[in-house]
Parts: sequence; structure tokens; C-alpha cells
Amino acid sequence: MKRIFGIAFFLCLVWACSTDNEGEEPVINPGAEVNFERSAMLVNWADNIIIPSYEAFNADMVALNASFELFKAASSEANLTDLRAAWLTAYKTWQRVSMFEIGPAETVGLRLNLNIYPTDPEKIDAHVASGAYDLSLSSNRDAKGFPALDYLINGLDTTDAAIVAKFNTADKDALLSYMEDILNDMTLLSSGVLAEWKSGYRDTFVANDGASATASVDRMVNDYIFYYEKFLRAGKMGIPLGVFSGSPLPENVEGYYEQEIANTLFLEGLSAVQDFFNGKHYGSSASGESLASYLDVLNTVKDGEDLKALINNQFNTARNMVSNLAPFRTEIENNTPPTNMLLAYDEVQRAVPLLKVDMVSSMSISIDFVDADGD
Repeated sequence: MKRIFGIAFFLCLVWACSTDNEGEEPVINPGAEVNFERSAMLVNWADNIIIPSYEAFNADMVALNASFELFKAASSEANLTDLRAAWLTAYKTWQRVSMFEIGPAETVGLRLNLNIYPTDPEKIDAHVASGAYDLSLSSNRDAKGFPALDYLINGLDTTDAAIVAKFNTADKDALLSYMEDILNDMTLLSSGVLAEWKSGYRDTFVANDGASATASVDRMVNDYIFYYEKFLRAGKMGIPLGVFSGSPLPENVEGYYEQEIANTLFLEGLSAVQDFFNGKHYGSSASGESLASYLDVLNTVKDGEDLKALINNQFNTARNMVSNLAPFRTEIENNTPPTNMLLAYDEVQRAVPLLKVDMVSSMSISIDFVDADGD
């Protein structure tokens, strides 16, 4: 059966890749005068999207810590429910900042420290039992962050009563201490990134408004596309589907223990990607200079169609396909092959060449990362 699945999926990928690369190269209207200030786009990104997103995330981390303190004081089912809600709120907001792995976030490896999944439950159990661990070590990235909290508040047992019981035994102090250390680590890293953006990096980022591989626009666009391709498309869908391994890996879905949220987190990440493309301000309907407005000034068309519209339409198509799926884990575990999710993945994939080939070539931006998965 695995061989049949692999052959069918290989044929699906061949069809998808051939479809993605059909058509003309993007064309910039030769009569259009290009008059676009990258500096204005950088200001919009920094002041209206990136910093407000980090501020919102840090506020949600404060709320998550407060909810944990209540659970620590009284480990009841009601407080567990509230803790889960605060965790999910922060996890959703995290999807809004995960793509900004530039500057301070890149320096501390924020994404690697806050959201490596699948988490390692055996390692977590061993750390809790021994009380001897160093969460700053790279070897412990799969034992902390949001996925580790997922295990601790959703995966210790099969019912809420049984999970709460774990926090009312002799292991209570060790479990709560480990959770507290995870939250402190997440809070320290994320608040530090925000502080650096507000105390100097914002000005550095905006001032570096040239057109070169080391300029802010070129670096941000590369990081943006890298996030979409490797973390949103591959990490949240392709890897669990088995696109790169030949067989499904349902244990690799994001939010594995809280089975209903993987789709929610993916859709939030997709909306973050599309909002950034359109320069939409965080938490507002307002927008400013953006990749979309840059394409407008360039008057870029592909196969006779406006490239900005093609990209937005593809994001919308992908969203509609994913919105109609059952929870990712259910789709993968209950269907051989998981046809509906594979078809949705194809639509997510179709945005990659639009961004990675058509958009960047029209903007004269070079891709600086190596593509190792054939897309």
C-alpha cells in the first residue's frame, strides 16, 4: 500500500510541478516609469506590522504566564481549560511573528527555540524526572516552546481529569517547575527581540534601504519566501503528509496533542503571509507600501494577468481548500492516501513559484537560500 501511495503521490507531484512552471516569464510594462521607494515599504513593515506583531505576541505571553500562575496555585480542570485557551491564543499570535526571523530574532534563533515540532516527550519526561537540564542548549529545542507545552497540558493522559491528576501527585512540583522554565525561556527570548527592535534595530532596518543582497528589502523578502516554503508549506503540511519522505508522518503535525488546532495554526500563518504581502497593518484594515504595491508600480503581468492578483488569488484558493479539511492529523491517519489534503497542499505549493520566481525576478531580488526539495 505504501508503494502504491508513493507512486500515486509522485505522479501528483510531477503534475503539480509541471503546472507551476508553465506560462510566460513575468513581464514589467516597458513603458512604465518605476518610482517606488523601498524605504517607505520598510517603514510600513517595521512600524505597522513587525513591531506591533511582536507587541501583541508579548502581551499574549504575559497573559499565558498569568494563566499558568493560576493553574500552579490550583491545578483544577477549570484552570487547565483557561491555561489551554491562553496557550492557543499565544500560539496563534506566534504565527504572526514566526516569519520575521531577521535581525534580533535571527540572532537568538527565536523560531528554533519557540516552535520546534514534533516535541520529544521522552526527553521532557526525563528532564522532569531528573530536574537537571539546560533549556538554552540547542539539543533541548525539541523539549521546550509551544510544542512542549502542548504535551504537558494536552498529552500527559487521555482525559482532563487524568491530566490534572498528574499535577496533584508527588511529581507536581517537578512538572510545574519545568513548565515555568519553558515559559520563562519563551518570555525572555521574545521580549528581548521586541526590545531590540524598539531600541535601535528598527532604525537600522529602515536605513538599510538599498537594492543589494544585504539590504533590508532583499533579506526580508528572502526570509519571507523561505518561511512560506519551508515552514508553512513544508513544515505544517508537506512533512506530515509524507511529501518528502514517501510515507505520511502524522506525528509531525503542529499541535499534535491538541488535534483540532493544526489547521487553525496553518490558516493563521497563511493569513499572516498574505497580510504581509499586501502591507496590511497588524490588527487593522489599513495598509501601506508593500510587495503588492511594489508589483503595482512595476505593473508586472504573467501570462497576461496581473501578478499581484495572481498571488492573492492563489493564497485565497489555498485557504479555501485547507478550510474544508478535517483536522490534519485526522486527514492523514484516516485516509490512505489523504487525497483531499494532498490536493490542498498542491494549491499551497502553487504560490511558491509565483513568489520565488515571478515576484523576485520582477523586483531584481536574488534568492539566497538553497532549494533542496525539488520545488
